[in-house]
Amino acid sequence: MSYWYRNYTPSWLQRWWPNSQPRRVNPFRNTRPSADLEDGASSAVLGVLKVDLCLEDNHEEHHTSHFYAAAAKEALVVRRGEPFRLKIHFNRDYSPSKDAISFIFTVADDTKPSPGHGTLNALVPHDGIDYLGDTLEWGAGIESHEGQTLTVLIKPPSTCPVTEWKLDIDTKLLGDGSRSYPLPLPIYVLFNPWCPDDQVYLEDRDQRKEYVMHDTTLIWRGSYNRLRPSVWKIGQFERHVLECSLKVLGTVGRIPPAYRGDPVRVARALSALVNSVDDDGVLLGNWSEDFSGGVAPTKWTGSVEILQQFYKTQKSVKFAQCWNFSGVLTTIARSLGIPSRIITCYSSAHDTQASLTVDVFIDANNKKLDAETTDSIWNYHVWNELWMQRPDLGVGEHGTFDGWQVVDATPQEASDNMYRVGPASVAAVKNGDILRPFDGGFVFAEVNADKLYWRYNGPSQPLKLLRKDTLAIGHLISTKAVLKWEREDITDTYKHAERSEEERSTMLKALKQSRHAFSRYYLNDNFNDIEFDMELKDDIKIGQSFSVVLKVSNKSESRTHMATGQISCDAVLYTGVGAVEVKTLGFELELEPKSSDYVRMEVIFEEYYDKLSSQAAFQISAAAKVKDTDYDYYAQDDFRVRKPDIKFQLGEAAIVAQKELDVILRLENPLPIPLHKGVFTVEGPGIEQPLKFKIAEIPVGGTAAATFKYTPPYAGRGTMLAKFTSKELDDVDGYRHYEIEPRPEDLLQPNGSHRSSNIIRRRTDVIA
Repeated sequence: MSYWYRNYTPSWLQRWWPNSQPRRVNPFRNTRPSADLEDGASSAVLGVLKVDLCLEDNHEEHHTSHFYAAAAKEALVVRRGEPFRLKIHFNRDYSPSKDAISFIFTVADDTKPSPGHGTLNALVPHDGIDYLGDTLEWGAGIESHEGQTLTVLIKPPSTCPVTEWKLDIDTKLLGDGSRSYPLPLPIYVLFNPWCPDDQVYLEDRDQRKEYVMHDTTLIWRGSYNRLRPSVWKIGQFERHVLECSLKVLGTVGRIPPAYRGDPVRVARALSALVNSVDDDGVLLGNWSEDFSGGVAPTKWTGSVEILQQFYKTQKSVKFAQCWNFSGVLTTIARSLGIPSRIITCYSSAHDTQASLTVDVFIDANNKKLDAETTDSIWNYHVWNELWMQRPDLGVGEHGTFDGWQVVDATPQEASDNMYRVGPASVAAVKNGDILRPFDGGFVFAEVNADKLYWRYNGPSQPLKLLRKDTLAIGHLISTKAVLKWEREDITDTYKHAERSEEERSTMLKALKQSRHAFSRYYLNDNFNDIEFDMELKDDIKIGQSFSVVLKVSNKSESRTHMATGQISCDAVLYTGVGAVEVKTLGFELELEPKSSDYVRMEVIFEEYYDKLSSQAAFQISAAAKVKDTDYDYYAQDDFRVRKPDIKFQLGEAAIVAQKELDVILRLENPLPIPLHKGVFTVEGPGIEQPLKFKIAEIPVGGTAAATFKYTPPYAGRGTMLAKFTSKELDDVDGYRHYEIEPRPEDLLQPNGSHRSSNIIRRRTDVIA
């Protein structure tokens, strides 16, 4: 492609070729100008024989050698704001006095690239590498010249669009025509968290390792009283993941090429394009228990299979829930170069009315009114944080809003007519600045709403506030610790300490900005004789019975009270909806002064098993009245039964790169019934497609085992993860971290290539 065309002769072209005349050539047409030249002129013009992209050095310097496209030498992958090297081999000696060279960079999918939009850039290399220009501009410098070989450094600006670029190298003989050489390989330019001038710059070295380079992470699920970590293979460097990540920005995210370098705009687009609502994005959500026609959300072990399927079919992948959306968004963000981490908030509010409260309506029979109660509390909710500066938000009372930004791809509520959330500054959320773009109020409610219980007696009757709980929402906000396989609690980055003056004043500040806030009342301030305390034992394995205990205490010195009510256990989805009654127990207690009594409800396996959702979640509630008073009590808590872990055994000796070893998986059946049609699914370094091992039956008390040969592909840290599903029990997982030692002969392939591992299925067993 050539750019010497009518009515456009740039100043730099005039400077290099003052006698040149504009040519009548379409700048956007893939033509070879040499075809327009006479044979003599054409042969005299300097011709490019080949271009050495210096892939190994460039990828090492740009921290991109792990990408499959880079390792397979299918593309040049670089990060903006830093120079990369090209060695150009010509058909004759290069002469600076008569030969001119220019580099034409064009966004690959821009139908009308233009210099004004920054999607068409013409560079003339200057002598010496000192001239690489301002970090906000493209730059090119000649590093060395030796005969027919020219070595140049090219630097994309730190604001460069993050996308696929095409490169044409144009050569011209002064006064005697030109040629053009189109580079056959694409150039992918990514965000650069190593570059201080990039908006996503992350100074801490260990954090860059964790949030950009690590390809496996932990996602916390379960409930606040039974935290459950599970491994997720991010796989941002695997085959087609980078290509898919770049492509969806334009196709699904519909970001014009000129704006793909803005991390705020990219983050907002990612929150929409990862879900299928509005735009037929990557994943289709499903919060039912019917996953026919797709894969149940609990069966996915990572993002790679999802993105590879979407890249191939361009159809939304079925099915996903919040942690799947978050895992895929992390993969895309890290592949693009934006530091990203996965966040879990336990007892996370879904505020449907922008009231900053979760309002639960109870009828006269102490049953929750589902039609009126549109707000909900999820046992846990998983979203993302992406690291970037936020110059668009200015400076607030407490400083800038730079740093971690909440981006949530789970489709809950529409934002600007699309289902997306963020980027919302975590600093703004903590300090109650809920009007700062984007969706700060929704995130604030997720982590810090007040939970209100109302007695509802009909549309024409006044509401009665039964209870106000300021501690119910936003527990144990968690992420994987930096370079450690453990949980880091980041609750204090989202909210001030509960019961503190700062927390209440921040809540009031936020409420004043909300147009739909419910009025606040104190709960039955004039009566405090009776105290209720609900107790749950929180370490119950699935298959076991469990008890719900309500302690009722009369603190009065002289008065006897009568308390009546009920305890209920409902099986629910982890989102807190879809309740199915498991068991209800009524009670009536007469309490002498200064005395306590207990109500105990036993729930056995046979009562709850058939009603249990895949994530084994329950909602326990207790309601009571105190006779001859206006006092009403209502409390609700989340509970889940624990599932077993898959155990790994990796060989009998040290784990060495490219040395075969035996891997054994084991799982004990925790249920008092046999398990049928079981399947182990295994992923790990070098396993390009998940391995599957079928187990026909595991008897009561039995153990299933699967064995296979595995060859670690490279030295360093490894993580193997497994899932188990069966007809009677699913969403069981396990993982094993291990260190892979280098081979004694140190003969690893360059860049630690991991594409040639030898993995052979061998055996599955059931041990009674």
